[in-house]
Amino acid sequence: MADRTEILEAALDSYPEGLALLDMEGQLIIWNRAAEAITGYTRVEMLGRPAPAALKPLLIAAGPSEQELFTEARAGRVLLEHKLGHKAPAMMRALVLRDGLGEFIGREIVFHPAESLDALPHGECGEDSNVEIDQAEFEDRLTELFKDFLQGGESFGLLWIAVDQAPGLRKTHGAGTCELMLGKVEQALKHGLRPSEEMARWGDSEFLVLSHERTPKMLAAHAQLLAGLSRTADFRWWGDRVSLTVSIGAAQAERGESLADLLERAKAAMLTSFHAGGNQITSASGRPSCSPS
Repeated sequence: MADRTEILEAALDSYPEGLALLDMEGQLIIWNRAAEAITGYTRVEMLGRPAPAALKPLLIAAGPSEQELFTEARAGRVLLEHKLGHKAPAMMRALVLRDGLGEFIGREIVFHPAESLDALPHGECGEDSNVEIDQAEFEDRLTELFKDFLQGGESFGLLWIAVDQAPGLRKTHGAGTCELMLGKVEQALKHGLRPSEEMARWGDSEFLVLSHERTPKMLAAHAQLLAGLSRTADFRWWGDRVSLTVSIGAAQAERGESLADLLERAKAAMLTSFHAGGNQITSASGRPSCSPS
């Protein structure tokens, strides 16, 4: 006859989501079969170890475990690294475990693959990129805003911005130099954002701006301003100032389309600008036009 421990383990292994239980010291004491399948790490590799590498994204999202700092359940999106090396977006929720007297005794973290993260078009990311998490957080905001728009909320538009010089700079001088340049461009772009606008990295060399301009014409005019500001980014390499330009695709939200459709239109418009030689702005329903000098 099976004892209670065997019954408990069987029950946890039948659970469809990944489950991690940690004791007071942060030692992993439960790692079920779903957790093994999602991450590629077996319980033999994981149990009894303080904060294994595969758990770090989950623990960061779960927050501190001290009672005075963590009193509510937490949920969010994380980017897990599979044992084989590929990155796996996941949804997680975590809560503090307490005994009958309310004393902290550990943490429970439940997670499952976030297939929906791949449903929307994103910028291209290299193997060592760290921007996917930013994309996931911004995607939540876009999804919420688009849902509100479909229910009668205010119109909004997207500006998909690619830095023309980034691919060449990344290839010739490496990712570190390219990141330094992108930081300069990001600072310049932020000077032109309205108080209600938001911007996020949307790929290794790209940005996405969520704008509340009310018409395609107003959105394109705002894109012209941002394109001009990007050229003011003071990026120097070995004493020489590198001239920077951007390719921008502008797309206004339309009822009757999906958020994925809106993003695809913005991306297609950006690519039209890029393949037209860069330093261009293209509205999703129009032709590329040169940025103002």
